[in-house]
Amino acid sequence: MFTGLIEGTGRIVSISGGADEMRMRVSAEYLGGAPFRGESIAVDGVCLTTTESDHGWFEAVLSSETLSRTSLGRRAAGDRVNLERPLRLGDRLGGHLVQGHVDGVGILRETRPEGSGARMRIEFQADLAPLIVEKGSIAVDGISLTVAARGGTWFEVALIPETLAVTTLGTRSPGDPVNLEVDIIGRYVLESLRGQDRREPAPVTRDLLARHGFGGMEVLP
Repeated sequence: MFTGLIEGTGRIVSISGGADEMRMRVSAEYLGGAPFRGESIAVDGVCLTTTESDHGWFEAVLSSETLSRTSLGRRAAGDRVNLERPLRLGDRLGGHLVQGHVDGVGILRETRPEGSGARMRIEFQADLAPLIVEKGSIAVDGISLTVAARGGTWFEVALIPETLAVTTLGTRSPGDPVNLEVDIIGRYVLESLRGQDRREPAPVTRDLLARHGFGGMEVLP
């Protein structure tokens, strides 16, 4: 579990493999000591597992599922990526609850100045529409942000100078893919409602009527 507050950025040292599986090495000097094997790290909002590491770098395997659902397979050596280690129990939750389970890849359509920061418009796939709401939380490349405006298949976020300076969003250009993770609470609420819609309605029986206070009524055959 993460918070969407980026600790720092790293650079992809190498990425190799094919459509079914890739191996990525990331340089991250700010981490200090080497992450231990099996540790989770969010890379551009994607929860990955450390398979090898040493001082200032780590490697992770990208499965076919990760490659099909995220933008990591489109990254190249030299690219900068956002990094965050998991939330510890007792830590402050400064962003929102982020799982590192990407729901889809959006496309940056526009970035324009706004005050001392910027406003960014991102296009998303239609099936995410019920889960992206104005003033709701969303993670963009692992960064906890608030939806400032929303249209049919796009939303906008306001970026403060700190976000532009310490994450990769300040270097993104129109047409770039970004990983999107919707608010976990909204995701489970929607799935629960969908489950109710799929249930068969209960038949009207004497017992059902009695349990709802209609015990004295005659039921037609």
